[in-house]
Amino acid sequence: MKDTTFEVRVPGPLLEFGFDENEIQRRTVEGLVLSLFAEGRISSGKAARLLKVSRVGFLRLLRRRGIAYVNYTADELADEFAAVDALRAKVAR
Repeated sequence: MKDTTFEVRVPGPLLEFGFDENEIQRRTVEGLVLSLFAEGRISSGKAARLLKVSRVGFLRLLRRRGIAYVNYTADELADEFAAVDALRAKVAR
């Protein structure tokens, strides 16, 4: 994967938080990757590769940032619970 470099303007007040260039770079890439994942444009595996972390590491990052790994609709969630209930009933026999 080839990296590309370009200039990004950062509002001066953000520098008051003590970020150096490397931290700004890391946070910018992380934010973009998390955004793409949350929008459903990339998979968790692709996101992990882009961030150069393991898939488990990416899942931990999602948790720290409060981003859902699975985003079910109400109907999808009801279907999942029904499937679990059916499996429990089958195992209990």
